[in-house]
Amino acid sequence: QGGREANQVSDDYRYQDGNYEGYAPNDSYYHGGDEPTHEEDAQSDVTEGHDEDDEVYEGEYQGIPHPDDIKEKQKKRAPAVDDEYRDRADLMAERMEDEEQLAHQYENIIEECGHGRFQWTLFFVLGLALMADGVEVFVVGFVLPSAEKDMCLSSSNKGMLGLIVYLGMMVGAVMLGGLADKLGRKKCLIISLTINAAFAFLSSFVQGYGFFLFCRLISGLGIGGSLPIVFAYFSEFLSREKRGEHLSWLCMFWMIGGIFASAMAWSIIPHYGWGFSMGTKYHFHSWRVFVLVCSLPCIASLVALKFMPESPRFLLEMGKHDEAWMILKQVHDTNMRAKGEPERVFTVSYIKTPKQVDEFIEIQSSTGTWYQRWLVRITTTFKQVWDNVLYCLTAQYRMNTLMLAVVWFTMALSYYGLIVWFPDMIRYLQEEAYESRVKIFDEEEVSHFTFNFTLENQIHRNGEYRNDKFIGMKFKEVKFEDSLFEDCYFEDVTSSETFFENCTIISTVFYNTDLYEHKFINCRFINSTFLKEKEGCHMDFEEDNDFLIYLVSFLGSLSVLPGNIISALLMDKIGRIKMIGGSMLISAVCCFFLFFGNSESAMIGWQCLFCGASIAAWNALDVITVELYPTDKRATAFGILNGLCKFGAILGNSIFASFVGITKVVPILLASSALVGGGLLALRLPETREQVLM
Repeated sequence: QGGREANQVSDDYRYQDGNYEGYAPNDSYYHGGDEPTHEEDAQSDVTEGHDEDDEVYEGEYQGIPHPDDIKEKQKKRAPAVDDEYRDRADLMAERMEDEEQLAHQYENIIEECGHGRFQWTLFFVLGLALMADGVEVFVVGFVLPSAEKDMCLSSSNKGMLGLIVYLGMMVGAVMLGGLADKLGRKKCLIISLTINAAFAFLSSFVQGYGFFLFCRLISGLGIGGSLPIVFAYFSEFLSREKRGEHLSWLCMFWMIGGIFASAMAWSIIPHYGWGFSMGTKYHFHSWRVFVLVCSLPCIASLVALKFMPESPRFLLEMGKHDEAWMILKQVHDTNMRAKGEPERVFTVSYIKTPKQVDEFIEIQSSTGTWYQRWLVRITTTFKQVWDNVLYCLTAQYRMNTLMLAVVWFTMALSYYGLIVWFPDMIRYLQEEAYESRVKIFDEEEVSHFTFNFTLENQIHRNGEYRNDKFIGMKFKEVKFEDSLFEDCYFEDVTSSETFFENCTIISTVFYNTDLYEHKFINCRFINSTFLKEKEGCHMDFEEDNDFLIYLVSFLGSLSVLPGNIISALLMDKIGRIKMIGGSMLISAVCCFFLFFGNSESAMIGWQCLFCGASIAAWNALDVITVELYPTDKRATAFGILNGLCKFGAILGNSIFASFVGITKVVPILLASSALVGGGLLALRLPETREQVLM
């Protein structure tokens, strides 16, 4: 009996892997192929236990199995306990153990697949999606000067239009980032880009302010969800030694998006004729053409993404072993063919899949109505997303999440605040220079004269105008104070920043002008008539669009190129933490030089220096956020932190813009203090350079 047990243990030990071709796991007999002939049986008896490749056959002595192997086999023989009767903590512990094994195995598989044509193809596809995000940030700022005249926007409406995109991005990052951990990277990225492309395209055609605002909000929601998904998606096709560098190269597409938006604005918006009109109500001006063109990167990425596979790392987390294996084999074969080694075989046959713990309630088609089934699916999915959000605040990740949140927020507050503050300050300096050249006319008397030319940057005080005609002319930055207009005639007059204060207007006719009631402040009208006022707002691109603002944004985007290159080359050499801390502290020093920016050229120079210094911190933040969280929480955590970043951008825009023309001290001190605090705190984060993706 003891001999039989020893033989049985020896057989179990020999075939415990169960992957010898032709053998069943529980017996030791060959089941594949046809029955051998008697002659073949005789030959096999002679050569039993040996062949040319030294393969193991029945009868060969394998030695005494290790006691641990015997215990493991006995454990496998023990009757299994259904998961429903096991404690959830035990299931989670088993899943975490499986995930750790998978993380190291997956790293080896990615190294075997190599880095080649597949990763570079995915790099450009996802780069277009990241480029669309960069474009979205700049679009509203560029069209605002034109849109405010086309839609008659007040100051409060302009402010809301500038912030609404960030609000949509904030919501989209949290919502779609969380869904990407449950529905898949590719699927959610397609949803995100589709929302952005559809509503960005639609916003170029709508005429009303409210509808335009809504379209930009939903467009921002879509593109905001793409950022966390792009980095999570790409990182899961990269090996440890390539991850930091190539994620940093991917960040360059955000810079390319800014350059693309600036160049398109510069080349399209000033061309007023690049549009059409349908009657008197519908106008498609050139700034709408610009909005349309800016949706092209998103559409291109959406089309290309259709040909890319889902992340195999995500599929393994979901227990979809066969689908993940096929994709990894595709990655391997694509790279090997590109390297001229098509004969290389993908040697992986089995990949560890974690224990599935989440309970997804699937209602059969015969149960309830269709909307009840969808309601349960939706509520269950969002409950799982919410559980993921809470998981990022559990003891294991709480400190890392809180420290990253502070670093993301301080970086966004200072960066986005200054990015808005720079153009506003340059515009303020221009206005100061413009006002310094104002012409003042006191007590002038003009009679029987026809004005048919442009009056610009003038102040007329205590003047008298009798029997004068103002025909087919333009007023720009003109103010009449305490003046008299008697028996005058205004026809086809357009005005910008023109006001009449404390004036007396007697027997005067206004025909087809845009001199509306709010432009007359404390004025007295006697027998005067307003006929056929101009409707809507009127645009004059030649005079009202500031080309310097496009140039500033273009140079600011281009200036991050050296920082992108340096961060990509050094990310895996000096580490993520030193990159974040060093970049933020250098950026804080750059802020202090802004005290010396008293001219337009100086402000442009300091802006380029600040953007170039801070981009390395952004790149390192993207990399470390991806690496600190496990696969099933990665996009959720990135979405939460990126949503907080957009909240910091909203606060930065509002706070910094309010100090333009008042003082430079508060914005500079606030930005530098936030950068120093965030940079020092970043040094306490764990280094992830040598870490495999969990």
